[in-house]
Amino acid sequence: MRPYAAAFVARATARNRLPLDYSVASLRLVDALVDGLRKGGADRERVRDALLGLGAYVGEVLVRRAGGTWVDLDEGQRAYFGQPVGIRMPDGRIWNPVGKVHNRFDSGAPRESLRTFWLVLHGRARRPAA
Repeated sequence: MRPYAAAFVARATARNRLPLDYSVASLRLVDALVDGLRKGGADRERVRDALLGLGAYVGEVLVRRAGGTWVDLDEGQRAYFGQPVGIRMPDGRIWNPVGKVHNRFDSGAPRESLRTFWLVLHGRARRPAA
């Protein structure tokens, strides 16, 4: 998924000057992009690739900023999350950023915010004591 996220960012930033820099702050932009797709009246199938790219991007933020790693999900996890991949956090928890992006698109509800997802995320790597 890491190369997929990088390719998505390269395409998205080549056409638009979007600040997709893998920062936590950029998750607000992801919320806005998903909301724009939704408000534009697109159905999920038509924006499937964009949603996957945004989900991969959110996953990469978790990898780079929270110490997560991409993992292939087992059969039970795939059935539960509806996705073949997820992020394993340092404490062992599995998160589903691709599914979270889909939830935001489907509902548009503030509780599905990707920025809020980060803020309540459990299992992040602890910063070393200074």
